[in-house]
Amino acid sequence: MTAMQDVYADLAVEGAEIGDLVSELSPEEWATETPAASWTVRHQVAHLAYVSRMVRLAVSDADAFEAEIAPVREDFQSGMDARLAEYLAEPLPGLLRRWAEERSAAEKRLAALERRALVPWPAAGPLPASVLAAVALTELFAHGQDIRDGLGRSRVITDRIGHIVFLGTRTRDLAYRARGLRPPAEPFRFELTAPSGELWAFGPPEAGQRITGPAQDFCLLVTRRRHRDDLALRAVGTEADQWLDIAQSYVGPPGTGRAPQ
Repeated sequence: MTAMQDVYADLAVEGAEIGDLVSELSPEEWATETPAASWTVRHQVAHLAYVSRMVRLAVSDADAFEAEIAPVREDFQSGMDARLAEYLAEPLPGLLRRWAEERSAAEKRLAALERRALVPWPAAGPLPASVLAAVALTELFAHGQDIRDGLGRSRVITDRIGHIVFLGTRTRDLAYRARGLRPPAEPFRFELTAPSGELWAFGPPEAGQRITGPAQDFCLLVTRRRHRDDLALRAVGTEADQWLDIAQSYVGPPGTGRAPQ
């Protein structure tokens, strides 16, 4: 599957693709509603710009990072909303420029680190640099999907999503903890088909709890951009079936997710 040492290059490509998409939009398109309640395309880009800022600070200035996320630690949603408001206040050219600068700086500083170097991150605790890059890539995938859904634009899915699949399988238990549930002790087996046709497998081959299907659908599930009923994922085992209802690869409130189409 996609080699983790390439995650930095894949992160840069994913960011550039979304940046190119939104840079060509009209003011009316920037105001387009997306599937996220009350969020327009502008909200999505503002969020991505702030995430890029957090990544940059996490890898370059630990003290500034801690000061930046203190409101988020105190109250996740209100803290994020307050920071988002700052970016939303930017004129569109300024917002685009700020996001591009923050994104470029974060990518370069991440790539300069040894992949196992630990970097602070909210709630999840210190993460290896390569895993934080996968987190940042997942943010781009998820909010890029919202932008494309709002605008009615299609996307070409590549094996870059292997990093998102890796993260989604490794963060299985976040779904339970976000809901105050105890994660099952039994491991899961994941067998997912890449866009290239390669089989990506994680977990013990003998595990009784199994998730199978297209890797693209798995990414849409764990980012909560599609309802399980609209995806070609299959579960074997009661625990695996329940997990398809609650899966999420990110820290924080699960939100309402997407209704089935």
